[in-house]
Amino acid sequence: MEHPLIERNPQVMLGKPVIKGTRITVEHIMRKLADGFTVNDILEMYPHLTLPLIQAAFAYAADKIADEIVFEATA
Repeated sequence: MEHPLIERNPQVMLGKPVIKGTRITVEHIMRKLADGFTVNDILEMYPHLTLPLIQAAFAYAADKIADEIVFEATA
């Protein structure tokens, strides 16, 4: 799936996916949420971000997880 608001560039954050036009990685956004911050908290921390940009990071992360190959455990 294409994510026009997320970009990867080897010269920006070692090629990790970032919100387009920023150095804020998708990973960073997801870790903030995992640490208990809300979307509103993140928007206050980074006023140049918008809700659609944060949602794009969520969609990118969800698609990456959906594309994972799952192996069944064997006894």
